[in-house]
This record gives sequence, structure tokens and C-alpha cells, in this order.
Amino acid sequence: MAGMTTSTAPRLLLGPGPSNVHPRVLAAMARPLLGHLDPAFLALADDAQDRLRRLFGTVNALTIPLAATGSGGMEACLANLLEPGDAAVVGVAGVFGERMCEVATRIGARVTRVEAEPGTALDDSAMAEAIARVRPRLVAFVHAETSTGVLQPVAQIAAAARAGGALVVLDCVTSLGGLPVSLDTWGIDAAYSAAQKCLSCPPGLSPASFGPRALARVRERSRPVQSWYFDVSLLAAYYGTERIYHHTAPISAIYGLVEALRLVEEEGLPTRFERHRRAAERLVAGLAPLGFSPLVAPGSRLPMLTSVTLPEAVRAQGESALRRRLLDRHGIEVGGGLGTLAGRIWRIGLMGENAREAVVDRLLAALHTELSAG
Repeated sequence: MAGMTTSTAPRLLLGPGPSNVHPRVLAAMARPLLGHLDPAFLALADDAQDRLRRLFGTVNALTIPLAATGSGGMEACLANLLEPGDAAVVGVAGVFGERMCEVATRIGARVTRVEAEPGTALDDSAMAEAIARVRPRLVAFVHAETSTGVLQPVAQIAAAARAGGALVVLDCVTSLGGLPVSLDTWGIDAAYSAAQKCLSCPPGLSPASFGPRALARVRERSRPVQSWYFDVSLLAAYYGTERIYHHTAPISAIYGLVEALRLVEEEGLPTRFERHRRAAERLVAGLAPLGFSPLVAPGSRLPMLTSVTLPEAVRAQGESALRRRLLDRHGIEVGGGLGTLAGRIWRIGLMGENAREAVVDRLLAALHTELSAG
């Protein structure tokens, strides 16, 4: 019937994203709109850039909130830095490394894959060998692989890439705001993230940063960037001092992002990182008596996304049925496996606002109830 609306009970979002949003962020997004060239909004956009620089660990001038999801951030980085025929080495330790390969291939790059077993990190020496052999224009890999819960050490791979003359692109979609990110120290040329993970904003923004070598590459291209929307030379003219109209910025989303970044800074990064670590440890310990075991070894395990193998009884009954009961009866969402891990693991996100011990206890209590009921 026309005019009817539906409502959904509040969910505790413990999947791979989005995470629950702080009330202050929601309140910020309800503020009256401004025009996207209004001086007050441009000042807010400048504030967002300053705060993102601190979070990314960079002084890159072009550090901006792209109007896109994390996959849009991926496409923006690769589309600007690759041309047809360019060689690229991509580390594939899960679904999002696979997606990097797909995007680069569609651009026309010649992609060399370096693969890791699901649940393990990339081998630094294998990446270095491929870089030395291929001499690529670009090396790309994922810092925090959302499909497996694996943390990828960055410094050695980035050093090998730069020694080989390659640009380095890093996926920080799940790590930013939950783990230390140090683009300048690591030598990363372009990176992207997503607002709905550890920053606890609604989906729709991809914080991204482009360093001097990346921008020089864009200036030296033999043809225009294939994506007009993601062309950083055009975006720089809007977000920089020229203020040349490019697109209508998502005003309300940027209100929310700035408020979320304020919350991050008020808490302090060391405290925030420690909160994520403690919550993950409590989760792993609490799941063990129920028969769930971590997929990833301790040294490579993400704090904000824990992948766990399922008890045989849960697999035999169909793991999706248990996830549905958690959602319908307890209002708790957890994520299933992707790709070859579908049906074998759960992905439990403790991101941003949800990285709290009380949240872990709520999930564990719900699991105890459902598993006891048979």
C-alpha cells in the first residue's frame, strides 16, 4: 500500500561490516545540509582531510573521503596508476586480493598473482621474487584481509616494491582505525579504506590517500584515466585550493565521518587499538568451549575480524541456519565464509563501536542459548 513503511529491529552488526554507528555520528548526519561549495562545508572537508592524514600516518596532500565504498577506493587507486599493458604484481591472500586482480585486469594490466593459502599471510620472499622478476609498475596487496581475518605485515613487501621501482597500493579497508597504519613510514604510494568498518560510519565513503609518486605517475600518463569520476587530477582540483566543481559531495556522510574521526581522536589510537585486541582475545577464548577454533594463527590474526572454523555439528546442520537464528531471535548478525571458505568458517567482526567486551559477552550468551537448544 502506498505510504506504508517497514521497520527492522535494531541489529548488533558483528559481520565483516558495516558496524554499528555511534549516536553522535547519526546526530551529525542529521544536521541541515550545506551546498558542496559553501565555505562552511569546504572548511569541514578540509577538517576531514587533516584528521584522515593523522589516521593514515601520512602528510599526503591528497588524502580525501572519496564518495564511494571501499571497492570504489580500490578502483580509484588502480585506475589512476595503471594503464593498459602495465605490469602489476598482486598479493592474493583472499577474496579482496582476488578483486584487485580483477580490477587491474579490466584496466588492461598484465597481472602476476602471488598467492597464499586461505588463512595465511603472503610470503614476503615470494612477493619479492615476483617483483624482481616482473619489474612491475605497481604492487598491490591487502593489509587486513576481510575474507579470512589475516593481518599482512607491510614493510618488507613495500620495501621490495620500491627497490624495484614500483608504486605500492595498500588496501586498508578493514585496518584503518583498528590497527596502526603508517603510510609514510612504510613507503605506500596510494591507499584506500572504508568508513563503515572500524570508523563505525554508515557505508558510502572510502577514505583514500595518494602520495607524491602516485600523483607524478598520473601526470605522466600517456592517456587519460579511464574513470572520469575517480580521476585524482580532477578530484585534487576540488579538494585542493582551486575548489573547481567536480561532483556533488555527500555532505551528510562527511558530517558523520568528521564526527567519527573526532571520536577516534578523543579515545586515542593506542587505547582504541588495545580495545580491539582485548575484545578479540575474549571472543576467541569464549568460543573455544563451544567448539569454534580460529582459522588464523595468533601472529597473523586480525583483532577486528576473527575467522573461526565451525564445529562439525554446526556444519552438519547447515551453518546458515544458526546464523539466521542468531539474527531472528537475538538481533545479532555474523558473517559466513566467502569463496572456498563458504560453509566452513564464520567471520565475526568486532569493529569500531562493536569492539567491546560486553558485545562479545552478548554474542557468546546467544550462542550458548542456541547451541543448548540443539
